[in-house]
Amino acid sequence: MKIRPLSDKIVIKKIEEAETVSKGGILLTGSAKEKPDYATVVAVGPGGRDDNGKLIPMEVKPGDKVIMSKYAGTEVKIDGENFSIIRQSDVLAIVE
Repeated sequence: MKIRPLSDKIVIKKIEEAETVSKGGILLTGSAKEKPDYATVVAVGPGGRDDNGKLIPMEVKPGDKVIMSKYAGTEVKIDGENFSIIRQSDVLAIVE
């Protein structure tokens, strides 16, 4: 299945970098782990529009590694894989 985001939306796949054991040696369960804030961009929409209807182009492209707001977006499952759909404004930086 292919997904095509609308407007200023971005489909991302989170990069799991959270540790499973704390520095003190305590095993962290899934709910206690820090949510990842790094992701890879999978697909981008055409861009949003300002109040005058002018197209605001997207600054990210598929394949970019980004840092995003921790609890941004909506999680979806497509073909057994987990993705999130976020707004471009939830992207804090592109990792180069």
